[in-house]
Amino acid sequence: MAGEAGKIVDVTAAMITTPVTAADWLVIAPVVIPIVFGALLLMFRHEMRWHGIVALVGLGAMVGTEVALLLHVLANGPLSMTMGSWLPPFGISFTADALGATFALTSGIVAFICAIFAIRDINVSGRRYGFYPFLMLLMAGVSGAFLTGDIFNLYVWFEVFVISSFGLLILGSEKAQIDGATKYAILNLVATTLFLIATGYLYGTFGTLNMADIARKAEGLRATAPLMTLASLYLLAFGMKAAAFPVNFWLPASYHTPRIVTAALFGGLLTKIGVYALLRTLVMLFPVERSVLADLIGWVAVLTMVLGVMGALAQSDTRRIFGFLVISGVGVMLAGLALGTQTGLSGAILYAVHSMLVMTALYLLAGMMKELGGSFSLRELAGLYRSTPLLTAIALVLALAVAGLPPGSGLWPKVLLVKASLEANQWLLAGAVLLSGFLTTIALGRVFILAFWREREGAGATKALATDTASPVLGYGVLLALMVPIVVLGVYPEPFIKIADIAAGGLLNNAGYIGAVFPAGGG
Repeated sequence: MAGEAGKIVDVTAAMITTPVTAADWLVIAPVVIPIVFGALLLMFRHEMRWHGIVALVGLGAMVGTEVALLLHVLANGPLSMTMGSWLPPFGISFTADALGATFALTSGIVAFICAIFAIRDINVSGRRYGFYPFLMLLMAGVSGAFLTGDIFNLYVWFEVFVISSFGLLILGSEKAQIDGATKYAILNLVATTLFLIATGYLYGTFGTLNMADIARKAEGLRATAPLMTLASLYLLAFGMKAAAFPVNFWLPASYHTPRIVTAALFGGLLTKIGVYALLRTLVMLFPVERSVLADLIGWVAVLTMVLGVMGALAQSDTRRIFGFLVISGVGVMLAGLALGTQTGLSGAILYAVHSMLVMTALYLLAGMMKELGGSFSLRELAGLYRSTPLLTAIALVLALAVAGLPPGSGLWPKVLLVKASLEANQWLLAGAVLLSGFLTTIALGRVFILAFWREREGAGATKALATDTASPVLGYGVLLALMVPIVVLGVYPEPFIKIADIAAGGLLNNAGYIGAVFPAGGG
């Protein structure tokens, strides 16, 4: 007994004296930076003119560290840092692998682009109510969720971004916003409660919350522990967060209510965190249980894809159309989770990156269409082609990207998913991916024909811009900036597919992730 205690003391002392390298700080920098800049924005709460600049500097620094983090992970493998010199699994670990670093970087780019658009979309009143501090807190939660190595702290970061997203949702205090925020908050509370119940059950089973520790202990406990129950609870909780069928009714009830830049952030980011959590828990922690649940997940994916795009076909408000397309895209990602193969997971990861970019761009496009056409409704929008050919070209490329047609970014993820489905003899999944793409083409073709191609009745071609601060040049610039990665991914997909393959391989073979947290078998 004394000998064991001596070993623990020796190991702990070694841990305390181990120097922290610069690379270690890359893991937590994307979380620390937005928190620090959010605090600065609160200090400058009476200087509204500085909020946009301070937020852009902070988000730019965050994106820079995320680029460095992803390059480091791709070159050297997963990277981990445990807080407070406590040995894992007792200390709180932040662990970045290719999956987490890729999602964190993509979300950072989306937030930076949206912060630029907010300069024209958020007026002084919106800034006074805290748009930029909420944005920074949101990104701290998003980055923390992607980079944490502790499943309880995944819950904590979920709560951080849910609270900040609620603040963004009610910005303006309009009746529709309050109604949408109430539905959003109540249904997310249900998902959060399920998440917390599952996590408490998991701790009682494993005696640890460190994901690397859970992954290495799961096989030894599989015969006696209720791992199927845990996997099912996480599937339900994260499925609701991801807006998967049949627990997706909160999304179309809320995403059309906030300012358009907020809707763009939500459409691009929030459901992908639920998808990420499903990939992390079901593939890395509970792979055997995921295999048992594969047929169920497959049916959920098919129904989410098809019913989502059918909902889009039934709408006339562009924001509602895009909200249902977000849901349909979640189904495409779940198809990769259901397959569970290297190719299938690569397709799901690549599609998630594509969806972050393209859904953000679609919502921002809806904002520009409303400013130029005076409405979000397809019954009133018309004639935009004559007055704004550039916006028309952007809308066409985005429609092709979402539908999975060249030269957009949606083509190659769907190619990977269809290929993986056919290889696994999952004809239903392959057919659903193709059918959802076809119906998406019809839904967005309808938007394009009615809003852009149809002639406007009456003399006026377009209405004036909606706000005094709105700048069409800045709006076009933001959309063109998002178009760059969307088109590059479509015409030169090889490096993106390679990164997605590395991320998928890290989920299927978790030895590198575990080794980063417990080097040389320590812990």
